[in-house]
Amino acid sequence: MTTHTNELEQFEVITLDEMKSIHLMDRVDFKFVAPVALLPRLLEAMEPYFKVQIHNGKRIANYATQYLDTPDLDFYLMHQNGKLNRQKIRIRSYQDSQISFLEIKNKNNKGRTKKIRVPVTMSHIQSVDDLHDTRIFLDQNAIFDSQMLTPTLANSFQRITMVNNLNTERITIDVNLAFENCLTGKQTAFDDMVVLELKQDGWQHSDFRDILINLRIKQQSFSKYCMGTVMTNADVKYNRFKRKWFLINKITHNN
Repeated sequence: MTTHTNELEQFEVITLDEMKSIHLMDRVDFKFVAPVALLPRLLEAMEPYFKVQIHNGKRIANYATQYLDTPDLDFYLMHQNGKLNRQKIRIRSYQDSQISFLEIKNKNNKGRTKKIRVPVTMSHIQSVDDLHDTRIFLDQNAIFDSQMLTPTLANSFQRITMVNNLNTERITIDVNLAFENCLTGKQTAFDDMVVLELKQDGWQHSDFRDILINLRIKQQSFSKYCMGTVMTNADVKYNRFKRKWFLINKITHNN
């Protein structure tokens, strides 16, 4: 990612504290997948319309995630089977700040995502018993018995976070995605791909969407948890994700 430092230096900045009012914890998300080779052109086009988040002098942040699921991967299967109301549970760690949160994301049949979270002291656990008192949060909000939950997948990636000049939408740009399956031990990485996400309070005009149209980057739903699971666990059902799997292969092998 050091190759994109110069492009990011051209942006106006917004601090992490200033960004807190634009977290959009209840929102609609639009995701896109593109070859990482397009990133310099994308950043150049975004510069007049967006500010980049800066924290401790850094414009690129390091993230890590550990996902929890049942032994039968019920959360994964909710997505695979096309359920519109579904849930995802993870520990999200902001590695540069050494801060972690246990998060529950609920998506409803209107396409809205609502995220709730509590701070935790660990970025990775061996079992839910390691969460101690934080288990109460799972007991109160998880749709499955918390005792059933176990770590199933871990990932790491680097993120650029942007906000438009009107402070009405956030953009995240994720690169260097790497995965390790907690059940199979298999590892994989998506080095040649960038995952983009537009987060808004509701549907509205977006300069970011206009830029993507000009670059011929089409909207494409993408779940890090689901695709990481597909790529690291040969035993899972993945009919719903076949098209995305082929798209990723096309992006990573042709660029």
